[in-house]
Amino acid sequence: MARTRDNSAAAAVFIAKKGEIDAMLGRLQSLSADHFNVDPDRITWGDVGTLSHYAELLKRITDSAFREGEFAD
Repeated sequence: MARTRDNSAAAAVFIAKKGEIDAMLGRLQSLSADHFNVDPDRITWGDVGTLSHYAELLKRITDSAFREGEFAD
């Protein structure tokens, strides 16, 4: 007879973490809509470097989530 495992605690934590991620994505979306708080007429190479760093970190996440790049099968 197979035993049924109660995963309700794990499911609750999973949903809470998903909520955290959704909130972070929403904040990033708003920040992006505001040009990451940079005046488009005053963009510097420092701003490009900062945005490149953000893109690199997000690429690591998306590569992992979609099994691409170094995470490809």
